[in-house]
Order: sequence, then C-alpha cells, then structure tokens
Amino acid sequence: MLIAILGYVLVQFAIGTWVSRRMASEADYILAGRRLGVGLITFSVFATYFGAEAIVASGGAVYEKGLTGALVDPVGYAVAIILVGVFFARALWSRGLTTFADLFRLRYSAGVERLVVVVLVPGSVIWAAAQVRAFGQIMSANSGLGLVAAVTLAAFLVAAYSVVGGLLADAVTDVIQGLAVVFGLILLGAVVAVHVGGVPAGLARLEPEQLQLFRADAALPDMLEQLAVPIGGTIVAVELISRFLGARTAEVARLGTVLGGAMYLLIGLIPVFLGLMAPHITATVSDSEQVVPRLAEVFLPGVLYVAFVGAVISAILSAVHSALHAPASQISHNIVVRLVPGMTDRGKLWSVRFTVMALSIVAYLLSVTSQRIHDLVETASAFGSAGVFVTALFALFTRFGGVASAYASVAAGMLVWAAGKYAVGLATPYLLGLLAAAIAYVGVALFERGRK
Repeated sequence: MLIAILGYVLVQFAIGTWVSRRMASEADYILAGRRLGVGLITFSVFATYFGAEAIVASGGAVYEKGLTGALVDPVGYAVAIILVGVFFARALWSRGLTTFADLFRLRYSAGVERLVVVVLVPGSVIWAAAQVRAFGQIMSANSGLGLVAAVTLAAFLVAAYSVVGGLLADAVTDVIQGLAVVFGLILLGAVVAVHVGGVPAGLARLEPEQLQLFRADAALPDMLEQLAVPIGGTIVAVELISRFLGARTAEVARLGTVLGGAMYLLIGLIPVFLGLMAPHITATVSDSEQVVPRLAEVFLPGVLYVAFVGAVISAILSAVHSALHAPASQISHNIVVRLVPGMTDRGKLWSVRFTVMALSIVAYLLSVTSQRIHDLVETASAFGSAGVFVTALFALFTRFGGVASAYASVAAGMLVWAAGKYAVGLATPYLLGLLAAAIAYVGVALFERGRK
C-alpha cells in the first residue's frame, strides 16, 4: 500500500510539473494568469476545503455526537463558502488584487497590509499541519512506519508537491483529485447504504435525538460561536480567496465559488451518513477520527479500498497545497518583494517558492507535536480572523474609517479572541473577538472624525 501511495503522489507531482513548465513570473504562480474557468474554480474551491477533516474528522464528530456533529463541518463551512461566492467573490475580483492582503494596502496602508499577512499566516499553516498529520496517519496505518516517521515522509512529499506547482497546476490537479474524492466517498457510501438496506432504512435505526442538527439543550451563544468560527474564518481565508482571484471574470469567480460550496455540502453529507451508521454496523473504535477509515477497511475489499485511500490522499494534497501556496504568496508578494525593490520576475517566483518551503517546515513541526486533526482545524479557522473579518467588511462595502481604525480592529479581534480562548477559557471567545473588533473600528473612526 505504501508503494501505491507514493506512486499516486509522484503522478500528481509529474502533472503539476508539466502544467507549470511555462510558468515564468510571480503572477503566473499566484494567479494562473487570471484564466481559470467555472469548472476549474468549482473543483479548486471544493478540493481546497474538502481536506482530511471533511472526511475523517467530520465523520468522527457525527459518530460521537449525532447529526449535531455536522453543524460546523460540512454545514458551517459549506454555507460560508456559498456566502463568499454570493457577496464577496465579485467585489474582491473586481479590484484586480494579486492577494487578499492587497485590499488592505489599497484601502488603508502598507502597514495594515503587512499586519493582516502576519495575523492570517498562522491559521493557514495550522490548517496545513492538520493535512500533513492526516497524511501521516494514513501512511502509518497502511505500512510498517511509525507515526512520526510517516508524518515526516508526508511532510517531505507535500512540500515538494507544493513548491513546484502554482495556482494553475493546483487547479488542474484539483480536478483529478476532486473526482477521486467524489468517486471514493460515493463508493463507500453506496456500499454502506446497501449493507443497511438503503439510506431511509439506515436512518430509521437512529434515535430522534441523533438526527437533531441543533441540540435542544445547547445555549444560543454556544451555537452561534460554533457557526461564527467557520463562517468568519472562511470569508477571510486566503486559501479560498486565492482560488477565485485567478478566475477569468468576476462572474466566473462568483459562480465557481457558489458551485464549489454546494459541491462541498453535497459530498460532505456522505461522511455524515457514515458517522451516523458506524455505531450500528462496526465495532467501537478508540479514536473517533478512525471511524470512516475503519468502515472503508471493513466494507471495501482490495482494489476498492485502495481507491478510497487514494480519495483521502487526494483531499489532503489539494488542501495542503492551497494552505501553503496562499499564505506564502502573501508573505512574498506583500512583504518580501516590497522590502527588496527591483526584484526580477524570476526572483519573485523563487521568493514565493522558498516561502512555501519555509512554511512547509513549520507545518511539519506543528503536525508532529499535535494530537487531533479536529483541534488543529478549529484553531486554524479562528486564529486571527475575527479582526480581519470585521475590517474587510468595512474595507469592501464602506468608506468609513481609516488606517487607525483598521489597526485597532485587527489587533482587538486577535487579542480578545486569544485571551478569551487561552487565558480565560471563555465559551464564546470568537464572538467576543468579533464584537471587540467592531467596537474598536467604529470607536476609533468616530474619534478621528471628531478631531477633524
């Protein structure tokens, strides 16, 4: 199995290398020349977000909690992606941005631009670490390698894969990998559905409380916090925004993103079904995140099981590439290139690639020191995004506030969320971060206006 996994990755590496052979500039690497159509945008958006957590972690959450475990993933993330398509994709694409951080330089200042890059980078790297750890778990489970050795090999493979290909190579391989994910999950879902006598018969086995998306005893602030993290974090996620900035038109950016979100929800319901069925058709597992892989091992013999493993690896490769490519593009384009004026196009291209390599190393270190994929993903979505989300709303849709407001909002959102989560242990740190960011932005803007 390990040989098959390595062979699959090498094939994707070869495709990415072939697609990228004419890439000669930073713009080619970051934006694919702004020539991506609806199909490539749709699959790229889907594949970017449908990573390991969408298969193994969401299935595990539903296994533990019932349908309420699907509130964040896939429901929360899918809704967020669709919202981005409907309200944000056209507005961002029309500004001719190279990266998301460009918005903050154009609207505020270069200092705000750099602050946004610094604040958002950790979340992307944590997301990449989750994918690297998941890849390592798969290789460890299907070979004689220990977990640390498998994660190390996984990190090396994804780093090499990510450094070579730019957005165009990523979009092309996303189609291949997206189809593999869809095929693998539909295959497993169909086999399990047949085993339980069909989807309606399988759902009839469940207790009514297992089919509640919103827990009856859950407090409203807790539910809002659960939804605010994926929605707020996704709307300003550089991984997602970098996909549709490469679209050929604003309408393609909008439509491709909406379709990608709808596809995410539709395919994401399969791991949800598997998580609901697992307690009734397989032995109890010690780690809930192994529920879906365990079902695949039991119900998919031989070649079919290999196909499922390939689907999971496909999801990981797509997600980890975007999680490294997008923040590296921002660091290079919005910080490094501006600190080194006069850099050639070739120099800018290699600056992005070296930055991808550096972030790969950081992601690897995080992946070998973490315990659960779900925890990494939750932290990635929330890290630093509250203040950036609020500031981006004002930047895109109003002329209210200036540089000081932006600084105050980004900093307040970040600090209040971090203090609430790690220092005080509050139940709703992200909501408080959003509130603090909004108050800081409006308060500073009104103060500045009053001084004029």
